[in-house]
Amino acid sequence: MKVAIIGGGAAGFFSAITAKEKYPEAEVVIFEKSKKLLSKVKISGGGRCNLTNALQSRKEFLDAYPRGKKLLKTAFKIFDNNNTMQWFESRGVPLVIQEDNCVFPKSQNSTSITNTLINQAKSREIEIKINHGVKKIHPQNNKLQLIFIDSGISSLYFDKVIVTTGGSPRKQGLEWLQNLGHKIKDPVPSLFTFNMPDESITKLMGIVIENTLISLPGSKLKSTGALLVTHWGMSGPAVLKLSSLGAIFLNEENYHFQIKINWINKVNNESVKIDLNEIINKNPKKLLSNIRPYLLPERLWLFLLDKAKLPPNKKWSELGKKGINKIINILTNDLYKARGKTTFREEFVTCGGVSLESIDMTTMQSKVVNNLYFAGEILDIDGITGGFNLQAAWTTGYIAGQLK
Repeated sequence: MKVAIIGGGAAGFFSAITAKEKYPEAEVVIFEKSKKLLSKVKISGGGRCNLTNALQSRKEFLDAYPRGKKLLKTAFKIFDNNNTMQWFESRGVPLVIQEDNCVFPKSQNSTSITNTLINQAKSREIEIKINHGVKKIHPQNNKLQLIFIDSGISSLYFDKVIVTTGGSPRKQGLEWLQNLGHKIKDPVPSLFTFNMPDESITKLMGIVIENTLISLPGSKLKSTGALLVTHWGMSGPAVLKLSSLGAIFLNEENYHFQIKINWINKVNNESVKIDLNEIINKNPKKLLSNIRPYLLPERLWLFLLDKAKLPPNKKWSELGKKGINKIINILTNDLYKARGKTTFREEFVTCGGVSLESIDMTTMQSKVVNNLYFAGEILDIDGITGGFNLQAAWTTGYIAGQLK
């Protein structure tokens, strides 16, 4: 049996290794269009490779995927995050789990993961061909003919083909698969930071607020977590998660939108009022600038006072009801205008791709072309930051590699 893997990324290597382990006599070849292998794995987690997440609640794990939940619910019964950790550790890669459940190699270096995948492939005599882009698949007499782009080979025939080419930023990049009869969901960016060119908060760049609640007015979308103020706008886990949850909504808004920030992640205004009155009772003579509620960073607190038009040299006892309401509003209902997006550390993720309607969820095989399989980000599956996108690649790659 001859098996072709189109794409030398996480899903490509994982499906190739799985196929060779299950069918040792098979001839397995990975075709990568560029000269770089596993490029996204190398930069994942800032070069440390956040290879999965250790969350044990299946519901919480599935909730990390704005798109693809239904397929993954089935797929994780076959190969989940625990299987991934066991797979790498059994092949000599010790792992560590952070407090936030993100899983990294103990080396804190992505080469531990990339070298393992490449060595596992080479030890099984999987052929790896770089600079071999595929432009077309042509089904012919129970075989699949691959037609190449300028690689010195015009075409080759295979019994089974697994497409693991990753996300395409434009729909044109998926036309070769659409022409075979697959439904395509328009790709749009996910996992990005928010540009705020007109907002003066960017002067506070470098400030991190650990526990915020942020939302998109006009939608029901919201996320919690740390928020980082940058020189271009806002980033951090809360923003990246919201960009993923709101990928389609934000694209429809042409990335001109408002973001509402609850700096203290408290939704009960009455309890905030109680907390502020306690500050007044304990520190009536202290200046607003000297007592920071909820231990907000000093620069942020002074910025918020200015935005609320409250003098920093005013005494807490002089606030009055109107002043208290101003502080409650600025802490829990602060609005900013975003005008565009910025890719997060080159970790470009797309939502969209080959529609899951075109895929058999238990095998990853195409419903329209026999012996053609899909895995990884080429599918309409994407997750929030935290190791979830790589987990989807390992899971779908493993299942596709079974070649059922």
